[in-house]
Amino acid sequence: MENIYFVGIGGIGMSAIARYFKACGYNVAGYDRTRSDVCTNLEKEGIQVHYDDSTNLIGSYYKNPETTLVIYTPAIPSDHSELTFFRQNGFRVIKRSEALGHLCEGKNCLAVAGTHGKTSISTITSCIMVRTKEKCSAFLGGISKNFNSNLHLEPKSKNVVVEADEFDRSFLHLSPSTALISHVEADHLDIYGDYETMEAAFIEFANRTSKKGNIVLGPDIPENVKSHLRSDLNVYTYGVEDSSFNFYATNISYGNGLCVFDIKTPFGTIEGIKYKIGGRHNIENAVGATAVSMLNGASADEVRDGLQNFMGVLRRFDIQLQSEKCVFIDDYAHHPGEISAFLAAVRQIYPQKKITGIFQPHLYSRTKDFYMDFAESLSVCDTLILLPIYPARELPIEGVTSSLIYDNCHAKEKYICEKSELLDLLGKLKPELVLTMGAGDIDRLVKPIANFLSGNEN
Repeated sequence: MENIYFVGIGGIGMSAIARYFKACGYNVAGYDRTRSDVCTNLEKEGIQVHYDDSTNLIGSYYKNPETTLVIYTPAIPSDHSELTFFRQNGFRVIKRSEALGHLCEGKNCLAVAGTHGKTSISTITSCIMVRTKEKCSAFLGGISKNFNSNLHLEPKSKNVVVEADEFDRSFLHLSPSTALISHVEADHLDIYGDYETMEAAFIEFANRTSKKGNIVLGPDIPENVKSHLRSDLNVYTYGVEDSSFNFYATNISYGNGLCVFDIKTPFGTIEGIKYKIGGRHNIENAVGATAVSMLNGASADEVRDGLQNFMGVLRRFDIQLQSEKCVFIDDYAHHPGEISAFLAAVRQIYPQKKITGIFQPHLYSRTKDFYMDFAESLSVCDTLILLPIYPARELPIEGVTSSLIYDNCHAKEKYICEKSELLDLLGKLKPELVLTMGAGDIDRLVKPIANFLSGNEN
């Protein structure tokens, strides 16, 4: 194959694979419905992207089934005309997850899964592993501020760090040598139907680990998962301030914009780590990454260096503005558990400030399944602003709107507003701590909000 065509190229996982093939010398092009920052950057890197679903826009290079591989994301509807064209004309058409599985074959695959935390943990792991003698490549589910990309390539390294996504059972195409599972909570019930089926998929993922491989488990992994792991696997646990775990953070203190802590490991104690990313859940993520890295040859000094130089991930506790008058933080949190962890971290770091949370629910199905959990987690906000549901791949469900969350949330003040009304509302509220949360297109509001809040200070 000379040409790789992507249907849904702007997805964070798709764009990493597109960048990989471009770096390897293939002709790469694709479709996405939205001209996002990711797509704009792909175009700057020499990848052709168009934004209308039209077979006429597919370059002639890519219309020969003998020379073109087509990779698509399951977020694309089945009646998409370009996808239909490729399927009806003899092209090899594979899902993103299958492509990623092929790219990891023959590698020492370090796969990070979990209903939340996986992007941060995989990115931190890669930041540590690149400091080792063997180094690593990485396919990430977010833009690493260290790499300024969701892809890091070390062609001579056998190590590859990947984010293992449970959506559409994607992670079942991977066969890792070390697998980490951070959290197993109900999500993607539109795919799985119920929690038990989703949990079974996580068990299957863990048991795809190579013979006598390593399994690293977060602090709240259900006993049913643990009890169904293959007996030959080496099982390790991690957490915070709990000596029952194999890897755990202790002696935690905060000051001067840093978290300082030690990590106890089976290989000894790593003392005095100075970490820039705030919040207990982010320390927990650092410990999980430490476990994966040390089990794959990283030394204590390499771990310390990686953690202390970790700059973060775009849209993960991403501080946009910090002044005496106002703080603005953006986060990808779109699941009740993620929102609770994010808000707890914010409260811990800014205990005196009143929180104005702006949340865009992601998917009608997720809102229908978890609106009570969303309402409970968002009740931590002093003021809550709810935007309309971002549909992504879904059609509306009758009776499912942001009002379901609004009606059950106990924030002191709460509003539902359109995106176009948001800045006017913020102007009236004069907030001191603003949070944006969600996995839809709320990221497009981040710069306007930051500019608006900065302008209000002048």
